[in-house]
Amino acid sequence: QVQLVESGGGLVQAGGSLRLSCAASGRTFSNYCMGWFRQAPGKEREFVAGITWNGGNTYYADGVKGRFTISRDNAKNTVDLQMNSLKPEDTAVYYCAAGDNPFRLGVRTAQAIRSWDTWGQGTQVTVSS
Repeated sequence: QVQLVESGGGLVQAGGSLRLSCAASGRTFSNYCMGWFRQAPGKEREFVAGITWNGGNTYYADGVKGRFTISRDNAKNTVDLQMNSLKPEDTAVYYCAAGDNPFRLGVRTAQAIRSWDTWGQGTQVTVSS
């Protein structure tokens, strides 16, 4: 199983940018699809973005399309989430996730937590207004 560690969270003003990074260790990184989820206080964990094994396909939640970009570097075993034009409603703990094939039943199914196998510990992102 792969182990995941997130970094890059912090406090930023609305309209600003942050870049989150997730470092993977253990099993072969390129065998996994990778994703980012987030969980705001009092809310359920929700899908933010996903990327397939070789980075050929990316998927985004409607609320972050055009503002967030997911990318991966299989040589460095990392997956990043570039977040631009941040809004206060983006405030949440952001989690990195890995899955063998979460997209096998389609993007909608891949947005479910149960489609992913391994999770990081999370990193806090706070956007002030």
